[in-house]
Amino acid sequence: MLAEVLRYLDPKEEASYLDLTAGYGGHAEAVLERTNAPTKAVLVDRDSNAAAFLTHKFDGIGAETLNKDFLAASRELQAAGRTFDAILADLGVSSPHLKEANRGFAIALHGPLDMRMDQSQTLTAADIVNTYPEAELVTILERYGEEPKAKKIARFIVQNRPITSTTELARIAARAWPGHSSVHPATRTFQALRIAVNDELGLLEKSLPIWIDLLNPGGRLAVISFHSLEDRLVKAAFNEAGKSGYDATLAILTKSPVTASHDELVNNPRARSAKLRAAAKINT
Repeated sequence: MLAEVLRYLDPKEEASYLDLTAGYGGHAEAVLERTNAPTKAVLVDRDSNAAAFLTHKFDGIGAETLNKDFLAASRELQAAGRTFDAILADLGVSSPHLKEANRGFAIALHGPLDMRMDQSQTLTAADIVNTYPEAELVTILERYGEEPKAKKIARFIVQNRPITSTTELARIAARAWPGHSSVHPATRTFQALRIAVNDELGLLEKSLPIWIDLLNPGGRLAVISFHSLEDRLVKAAFNEAGKSGYDATLAILTKSPVTASHDELVNNPRARSAKLRAAAKINT
């Protein structure tokens, strides 16, 4: 959704930029072409591989790279009194994660049950799958995967422990959904585990008010989410800050979430679930 990001962030010459999920720099490169101010840019990613790539790609032109999760980075920048004209958070798992079997995110690739975005943390998907009580597995699948057959899948998981690989887990989850489907029946299970491993919703809920605080007056914040749980949090935070009256701090730029164009979906099917919301800091 690069075109949509540039449209709603509308980065100006010499604008400061914060990319909270910079990944491998696709959005950052395009934004910095507009701002021509790399020394005013901070690029964040919790994945050490991505952070190393960003440092190699952008450090020479003066951009700052932080290898932290976006909540830790946001708190650090807030404590330092930093503010920005444009802030972007592109949530969810990156394409490289899904293409590397050893990271454990991909349903179709045989790999370990890992799913850590930050490879230095200890908790993995294998820990949850193989040690959590059945009732807790049900809660995770229902809350983070919105999985209708959470109880059956949790029971199958417990009955088949130890489970060591992504493909094994996918087969077990699929048993709860006999028949054919355009979406793999383990998709919600993998989503739920990934969210739990990385505390994605917890980090997002705590970060959103900080991101609003980090905006300069007139500055813009864009957030791309990939499932309804994230989108609800973004919508709620924007609505709270953008409510009518003298206390409003945001002007909401997207009355409803913006989705990918037909042309992008042809070239990037993963974008079909992407939803972009944007808002601008009100001048006070």
